[in-house]
Amino acid sequence: MNWRKIRMITWKDLLEVKQNKSVVISMALVPLLLMVVMPLSMLVISSQTGSAEAFNDPDIQMMFERMPASIGTMLAGMNDTQMSIAMILGFLFAPMFLILPLMLSASVAAESFAGERERKTLEALLYTPATDAELFIGKSLAAFIPAVLVAWLSFVLYTLVLNIAGWPLFGYIWFPLPSWYPLVFWVTPAFAALGVGATVLISSKMQTFMGAYQTSGSLVLLVLGLFVGQASGVVYLEGYVGMILGLIIWLVAGVLFFIAIQQFNRKKLLLQKAS
Repeated sequence: MNWRKIRMITWKDLLEVKQNKSVVISMALVPLLLMVVMPLSMLVISSQTGSAEAFNDPDIQMMFERMPASIGTMLAGMNDTQMSIAMILGFLFAPMFLILPLMLSASVAAESFAGERERKTLEALLYTPATDAELFIGKSLAAFIPAVLVAWLSFVLYTLVLNIAGWPLFGYIWFPLPSWYPLVFWVTPAFAALGVGATVLISSKMQTFMGAYQTSGSLVLLVLGLFVGQASGVVYLEGYVGMILGLIIWLVAGVLFFIAIQQFNRKKLLLQKAS
């Protein structure tokens, strides 16, 4: 395994991704919308009303009623408004954060693999001085690394927004909550790896970048399931749950990568293109 060749492949693909405006725009706009605009709007509304009425809905009340003692400890000492904000932006919103690594890794992986076919540059893969495994790993890293880095940067922005815009309501730095650390540093890379592994398998069957990306977008249903689970009080992404979830996702991603790397063959891709 020649890691110098892998780094060169990764860098080449990253440069090509920069030329795809739809990928670059999604990597910028989606994090800004989810992690800046939406939470900022909620905090501004709450600051203006000065009460929890804006967040007083059945889903939040159900979360209050069913939340475990460990979460109650995190929210100890908060008034009604603070608790409502913490439940929405600190817990209910947590699964939405996982959309970022999943969606971003899928978009870059689709560009890296299916995009080669769409740009008609598959022939160049035959002459790449690297093994199929090295080529596969290099392309996968080109999708995995930016997805994780953008997600981590989004987490920093989210933290700044919640603490700065929330200062009039809290009067202290209240975020991140302890449950977010495994979510960000363990579950986020796992979801990015899952997005890459699934998209690589899908890309082998799709002729275009958009087709591969749209099909892999069905993975977002996993995140929506977590969102519904928290809203209904069935499951909460507290510390140990995040660790278990991350382990499961890592295992699934590992299986997908194993299958994908066994199937990845440059000559087969060229034959598929010719047919």
